[in-house]
Amino acid sequence: MTDKVTIAALQQMKREGKKIAGVVAWDTPMARIADLAGVDLISVGDSVGVNLWGHETPLEVTMDEMMVVSKAVRRGASRALVSADLPYGPAQESPDAALRASLRLMKEAGADMIKVDAAAEFPEVVRRLVREGIPVFAQFGLTPQTAQKFGIPYSAQNSPQAQATAEASAKLVDEAKTLEDAGSCALDFTNSGPIAGEAVAKAVAIPVIGGFGGGPWLDGRVRLAHTAIGYADKWLDSKTETYVNTAKAALGAFTALIEDIRAARQIKG
Repeated sequence: MTDKVTIAALQQMKREGKKIAGVVAWDTPMARIADLAGVDLISVGDSVGVNLWGHETPLEVTMDEMMVVSKAVRRGASRALVSADLPYGPAQESPDAALRASLRLMKEAGADMIKVDAAAEFPEVVRRLVREGIPVFAQFGLTPQTAQKFGIPYSAQNSPQAQATAEASAKLVDEAKTLEDAGSCALDFTNSGPIAGEAVAKAVAIPVIGGFGGGPWLDGRVRLAHTAIGYADKWLDSKTETYVNTAKAALGAFTALIEDIRAARQIKG
């Protein structure tokens, strides 16, 4: 498929039972490669703070930093739909603050839609953005901005214990319907689990996509690009499943580079 992906196209994919494929990316080269591969969605996540910049949680990421990475991804993505995270702060402050921040991400950074974390706690923010013509990708479930109140550290969110329980299904279905009624164009169900995840996906007409704790019971998946290619020092000794181990390849390349320099050999390229 070569046509520009739209929100309507994602919603049509749900109706046709076609899974939506997405990645989280933060830079131009990664976005360009993912775009060429044919992903439907590139999510510019505030997870950049943890996975690229060494922060403890994504709550430390600022609006100005989100602008930088969102612009970078937009320059690399010509086909995929680009979603930009609203960082921690504007939604918590007020619907007006959330609107101002979202307008910047749309107008200046070129985002196609805005992801609102902890959206179930801020339905008034979702309604305000939608009323002003801003497409909202509403994140709910056990999200980075809500996990702490449940006593779950960010680092443990992708563990099986962090997934939604069967007992929580009814409440999560209600939240999903509320977010759909508020005008959300898609839902990011974090730590869905197979029981609550399937129940929510069946309960709403809009796409339900997941990252942490998601699975084939949802309408699509978004995975960190860096996780898919094993790009981080943690992959040097990790046994976690990934598609390629870029970390080990990079370690080997750097080792060879050092050897060439110290041996006074000419470096190719």
